[in-house]
Amino acid sequence: MELFNKLPGFVRSPPGLERILLRRMPAIFAIGAALLTAPSVLLRMLDWVWGMREQGAPPLAALIHIVDIYAMSALLLHFNLVLVTTIGAFIVMVMKGPAYVADAYPLIEADSPARTQE
Repeated sequence: MELFNKLPGFVRSPPGLERILLRRMPAIFAIGAALLTAPSVLLRMLDWVWGMREQGAPPLAALIHIVDIYAMSALLLHFNLVLVTTIGAFIVMVMKGPAYVADAYPLIEADSPARTQE
């Protein structure tokens, strides 16, 4: 007995947009994460450069905290969007795969239900 029985005569659907999305998702995640964390990193570098100079450096601590909060929330949103899109594309890919048939079980062929014994 085979573990999976394929449905005879089933025609597979050709791959579509879901395959393209699944291939590009790692790059989309990495590029998006880099772009969303860039303002926070740039502000910290700017604070470091200005901190190396003499007195008169503008206070960037409050701005850095605000930008960090926005960057983290945008990064979490981006991660969730990428994850949901990837799951959806994977489900579409699985649904386009071959169809399988469950094991048959015998049915009682009767036009009417059997009478109960009283």
